[in-house]
Amino acid sequence: MPEGRLTLQDRRRIAAGLAEGRSYAEIARRLDRPTSTISREVGRNGGPGDYRPERAHQATARRARRGTPARPAEPQDHTVVEVEEGAVEMAIAMGLPRMTARVLIGLWLSEDGRLTAAELSRGLKVSPASISMAVGYLTRQGLIRRERDPQRRRDIYVVDDDAWYRSTVISARQTLAAAEITKAAGRTLGLDSPVGRRLARGGAFLERISLDALASAERWHDLPP
Repeated sequence: MPEGRLTLQDRRRIAAGLAEGRSYAEIARRLDRPTSTISREVGRNGGPGDYRPERAHQATARRARRGTPARPAEPQDHTVVEVEEGAVEMAIAMGLPRMTARVLIGLWLSEDGRLTAAELSRGLKVSPASISMAVGYLTRQGLIRRERDPQRRRDIYVVDDDAWYRSTVISARQTLAAAEITKAAGRTLGLDSPVGRRLARGGAFLERISLDALASAERWHDLPP
């Protein structure tokens, strides 16, 4: 990997990667730098939502002139960043949009799994509107749940031990509904036709795996850690 300080061109490439929604790990690979270098650079220069390459470059030059370079992150910070980035990439590979994945992993890695929309917005340095869309999707999928704080009149988003159970059940029920529709379409078109048989067979398959998933979710719901 290259040594030395980041150049202005490097910082412009970082900014371009952030604008494209790329992870720190992806940007680091493009620049052939450690992921921790990118996370520190972005974190001390406005965060993902306010990173400006020219401003970051000037700030680094001022620190160098003063002879007081920014304090490097602690080893534990590097570990947290690596875990977070890896988890976000995993969630994206499983089909979640990037912002939704960041919100979910942010909740999973929070101390008690409970954050308000404002806390998520500040922590991820994104707009409240982005948080609203993400938590709406995650709530519908059962991956998080919403609690109301009546005293402060705000919602609290929670990820708990039942998150995967709820999500599995919701997904299986949705698949079961799709199976019923597919089987009905096959019967309507006629089981003596190629299309009807294809739909009926597909519906039967979806029905079996969704029923198996529901049974398995109930069987392992109380599995100890």
